[in-house]
Amino acid sequence: MAKQQQSHVVIVTYPAQGHINPALQFAIRLIRLGVHVTFFTTVSAHRRRMFKSTSPNGLSFATFSDGYDDGVIPVDDIGKRWDQLKRNGSKTLADLIVSTANKLHIVYTLLVPWAADVARELHLPSTFLWIQPAMVFDIYYYYFNGFADVIRNYDNDCPSSSIELPGLPLLMASRDLPSFLLASNPYTYALPIYQAHLEVLEKERNPRILVNTFDALEPEALKAIEKFNLVAVGPLLPSDKSFGGDVSKDYIEWLNSKPESSVIYVSFGSLAVLMKQQMEEIARGLLDCGRPFLWVIRAKENGEEEKLSCREELEQMGMIVPWCSQVEVLSHPSLGCFVTHCGWNSTLESLVLGVPMVAFPQQSDQGTNAKLTEDVWKTGVRVMVNKDGIVEGDEIKRCLELVVGDGERGEAIRRNAKKWKELAMEAANEFGSSYNNLKAFVDEIGEGNAIVKRA
Repeated sequence: MAKQQQSHVVIVTYPAQGHINPALQFAIRLIRLGVHVTFFTTVSAHRRRMFKSTSPNGLSFATFSDGYDDGVIPVDDIGKRWDQLKRNGSKTLADLIVSTANKLHIVYTLLVPWAADVARELHLPSTFLWIQPAMVFDIYYYYFNGFADVIRNYDNDCPSSSIELPGLPLLMASRDLPSFLLASNPYTYALPIYQAHLEVLEKERNPRILVNTFDALEPEALKAIEKFNLVAVGPLLPSDKSFGGDVSKDYIEWLNSKPESSVIYVSFGSLAVLMKQQMEEIARGLLDCGRPFLWVIRAKENGEEEKLSCREELEQMGMIVPWCSQVEVLSHPSLGCFVTHCGWNSTLESLVLGVPMVAFPQQSDQGTNAKLTEDVWKTGVRVMVNKDGIVEGDEIKRCLELVVGDGERGEAIRRNAKKWKELAMEAANEFGSSYNNLKAFVDEIGEGNAIVKRA
């Protein structure tokens, strides 16, 4: 009589909230399909608020030290930290694998390609979970496979100049490309890590990449590279409600008091740091627009609040908070627009919850996400920067009025937002495309755990 042993997946993720959130949501979906998951990340990440509440049955945690267990990493230590992350993570992951009797499947996310190397050395299967759009994966692939010179030599001074890549639906300017590919990129450590990911995949016989997107959202990008099997398993929304700590919900009461689709929500994620001048311009744009707003301004590392010249005037018109449950805010009926840095988690949340966007990208994949938002999905508009790289208050006001106003453009954006919300829900629902793709993955890894016992 055949008996199926429960599949056991170890998810290895980089210790940043934008990586942990989709990885956790992926873990929860695996658990619902009968898989046991061990979530593997750093000590500092595990200590954060998101892990303090009760975790679901079937989810366990394992940690390793990257040498910065308090979560504070001096700027001068960035290079050293990457080395320790790889060295300590590889050793602890190998020890975990050896100590586990069950056959494991390793799933690893962005910036930890060493997890695949450990799996291969110990003769275990591994799968890459790509937590950015399929389009961004394709662009990196092309950069490292024949298009590096085209991208590096792009003429920024020629307004009509653009880049076309095989199989992709867009002509792109330099501002539409991942910032790590550009000559202006200050984060020199990043590009070799993306290259390492592709080198790891090249070693596999039939490389498969699970992607936090859905089939209807990126049909061309998912099929652009024939040698890789990109499989959509998204949208993987952050688990704010499941893993958040106790926080003040004054902002929910405030949202409850506002008319439907009237509030502008402003947030730049957990990492972006804006210059004081840019903050002042955002403030001016919000005041000139004259609509109620909820603005997340994180405290500085020293705990101090950002001092804005018009703070009192701002607080008469809107509400400023240091943190909020973003999924909860975006799903509130009073929300009319999201001013976002276009991190992929935030972009997906807007799409899934049907909230129009003002795209305000900063770095990494965000320029590409903004391009897709404005020109492919048409659920928002993108701000323009001035010659000093600042988005002026008048430009912010212009974009807000385009998105939330009564004009033809705003109505079209809201119709598109509703359309993508419905398609996202359809993909994620039971027997939707992403559900079926994930179920097929679980069934496949389960076949390796089948054991036969005599009745």
